[in-house]
Amino acid sequence: MKKLTIGILAHVDAGKTTLSEAMLYTAGNIRRLGRVDKKDAFLDTYALERERGITIFSKQAVLSYGEVRITLLDTPGHVDFSAEMERTLQVLDYAVLVISGADGVQGHTRTLWRLLSRYGIPVFLFINKMDQPGTDRQALIAELQKKLDGNCVDFGKSGAANFLENIAVAEEEALENFLESGDIPVEDIRRLIRQRKVFPCFFGSALKVEGIDCFLESISRYACRPAYPKQFGARVFKIARDEQGSRLTYMKITGGSLLVKSVLQDSGEKINQIRIYSGGKYQTVNEAEAGVVCAVTGLNLSQPGEGFGFECAAVLPVLEPVLTYRIVLPEGMEVSAALPKLRQLEEEEPQLHIVWQESLREIHAQIMGEVQTEILQSLVQERFGIDILFDEGSIVYKETIADRVEGVGHFEPLRHYAEVHLLMEPAEQGSGLHFGTVCSEDTLEGSWQRLILTHLSEKEHKGVLTGSVITDMKLTLTAGRAHKKHTEGGDFRQATYRAVRQGLMQAAAVLLEPYYDFCLELPADMIGRALTDIERMSGKAEAPDLEGETAVLTGYAPVASLRGYHKELLAYTKGLGRLTCTLRGYEPCHNTLEVITLRGYDPDRDTDNPSGSVFCSHGAGFAVDWEHVKQHMHLEPTLLQNRLGEFDTGPAGHLCSAMHRDEALGTEEIDAILERTFYANRRKDNTPRSNYTLSRGTVFTPPNGSRETTAASFHPVTAADYLLVDGYNIVFAWEELKELAAVSIDGARGKLQDILCNYQAINRCHLILVFDAYRVQNHLEEIFAYHNIQVVFTAQAQTADRYIERFAYENGRKYRVTVATSDYLEQIITRGQGCSLMSARELREEIDRAGHNLYQAYTTSLSGQRTTFLDALPERSARQLSAYREDSVPPTHT
Repeated sequence: MKKLTIGILAHVDAGKTTLSEAMLYTAGNIRRLGRVDKKDAFLDTYALERERGITIFSKQAVLSYGEVRITLLDTPGHVDFSAEMERTLQVLDYAVLVISGADGVQGHTRTLWRLLSRYGIPVFLFINKMDQPGTDRQALIAELQKKLDGNCVDFGKSGAANFLENIAVAEEEALENFLESGDIPVEDIRRLIRQRKVFPCFFGSALKVEGIDCFLESISRYACRPAYPKQFGARVFKIARDEQGSRLTYMKITGGSLLVKSVLQDSGEKINQIRIYSGGKYQTVNEAEAGVVCAVTGLNLSQPGEGFGFECAAVLPVLEPVLTYRIVLPEGMEVSAALPKLRQLEEEEPQLHIVWQESLREIHAQIMGEVQTEILQSLVQERFGIDILFDEGSIVYKETIADRVEGVGHFEPLRHYAEVHLLMEPAEQGSGLHFGTVCSEDTLEGSWQRLILTHLSEKEHKGVLTGSVITDMKLTLTAGRAHKKHTEGGDFRQATYRAVRQGLMQAAAVLLEPYYDFCLELPADMIGRALTDIERMSGKAEAPDLEGETAVLTGYAPVASLRGYHKELLAYTKGLGRLTCTLRGYEPCHNTLEVITLRGYDPDRDTDNPSGSVFCSHGAGFAVDWEHVKQHMHLEPTLLQNRLGEFDTGPAGHLCSAMHRDEALGTEEIDAILERTFYANRRKDNTPRSNYTLSRGTVFTPPNGSRETTAASFHPVTAADYLLVDGYNIVFAWEELKELAAVSIDGARGKLQDILCNYQAINRCHLILVFDAYRVQNHLEEIFAYHNIQVVFTAQAQTADRYIERFAYENGRKYRVTVATSDYLEQIITRGQGCSLMSARELREEIDRAGHNLYQAYTTSLSGQRTTFLDALPERSARQLSAYREDSVPPTHT
């Protein structure tokens, strides 16, 4: 017998629970039909659900029909409880999407369709309420094909002439086989459904049990059992408690089997009992095989979405709470007594998100909508006997960044030590937070790196604009340092938190707010008022779709603007208007300054989230604020050290593609890159935090007093200056040396050394010529004098770039340092340290110019004078030679 797990999803009031009831009745699992309006539906097991007539929690029922055994999961339809529905999707083999024939495709229906696509779940569609007047089967199929997918096929008319043809056009291979044979095998239809290439549609009335037999028969015929591995795996999708208060962990076995009294290796907890629920009743079993959905007791640490065995980590939910409400406790009740009880509800509904605000001594709940507050009040009263109230509520904001920065955290009070460097980059909208490492284990042991990644993910880090949580960012560990004796685990926690915060203080911060996709239906003569309202609410609307005397507007707008608009709509349309909203996601806030001002958050006063670091000097620790951390840090900066091309997907790609040209970047281009990277958003002393970026892509100017010496304004160096030359870069940039290197690289090096010796003799600078030796096995750094210059061969695993960058970092602010190279990345890095730049071409021109100037000076000094051999000799030698000549010349005879 095939075992299938099928979930039923729908827009609210589409008849989802009624369809579940009809399926159970038709399959013979229940003897009489219950009804939602009569409060006796089989799957409405909670008194609150029966009272309100809506599904609040997902339910499980088991039915058998023909050769298939179906575990049916009934999910909430109201948008406020969408998070409960979404968690169920992770364990489904197939889904049944219920659509009201009277209403057609609704806004929330499209959201469900996108979620099913995201999770890759094959779908059967049941168009319900076809017994109501005005429903049109052909029109509904056309609407489904237009608004959902073009391969929605009416399976209720399998005998129709064009039935197989409609299926065949979904795939080229199936179409070719159909044209050849005139038929499509059942196996091919099953495969097309499983691969989401065909979506079977069925029509009927769940209330009158019409079309249910055909529907169940088709599921039995066309749904195929997934293949499960022998290795154990399970996915948790729900946490609940039974009437006795026992904690229940609902899961689907996705591989192998689960035995009573077995111990889960992932958590070390033991399974006490395995229950198979159907409605409000259950039976216990000793073993649950792959494909079974069960509830187990004994697990106290499990969480919704968690995977056991080979199952990977949970998929982050798409639907999130967007409203936050302050919970008002009864007078005289202590917070310490209420908070643990509310945490129990949070276990069952993680998206409830109970937040304890320590500074305000308040409990806040983040939820999806106002209906959920009413349900939560009833649940708390029913379960704990506490009458709670909610205040008016506000929007849940988030924050991200618009540029790349390096965050540094250092924690070194006495006998403690840790330093962490993080590359922080903006990520794709809606992608959440991503953590990774590129730090070498030669620099920091892997165990420390894993600990840092754990600290990054264990906490909700606050932004610096409003104190909202951060999102849509990639945080990469680039460097870190521990002390063999003094470092403890807690040290890296402090350093990691401070690194995140220090990076956020530097970055171009962006405030995000939730947006709704809306569908607005109202009389056509009121469309002007609606469009004006949408513009006022900072929303966007598509062109209105006129359907007779009704206009349909679709678009999106901030949740903050749309809150309460349904009441205003009902008022000015005299009850004829209808507004449907579904969560779109988070986008840049439309009124950032207003929100920041209202929140009044000061990141410098948030002592729970410090952005500064702690250093140690003379046996005592001292605090350093975020702006000066990089002046005290022990490791070198990593944002631009030979990794710009690896990390940067924007400007660096342009730079890398230009590296083969022997011309320097312009001053303006280098400054622009530095503004986006090295100097990103460094705050002037007199600039308030609230004036920081308000939208993605804002670029900030570097601080006053930044160095302006560049290759374009290069001047001859003086005796107190340093000139660093990237040897191989120059060799392969100068044609005469490049040709010589093709024959003998040693000869090219020697000729370059001779040329630079002559140049140093003219300019009297400290000239250092650096060559790569990093590929030479076990090579140590070698420095020697070649006549009047220094020549460096780098150590193994150290490039010339790296040596020059280190020298520039250590000396760029003390001396006047000029770097000669056409490596564009190195130009940016050294300019960031205040060094002057010179390309290979400009070095060649400067050497030629120096030689020409020397020659001109020499010839000018001798202009009008007759030069003899004696003139070139030293004075003493000239006198001796003259005397010798006079003594040796014979007298002249006359």
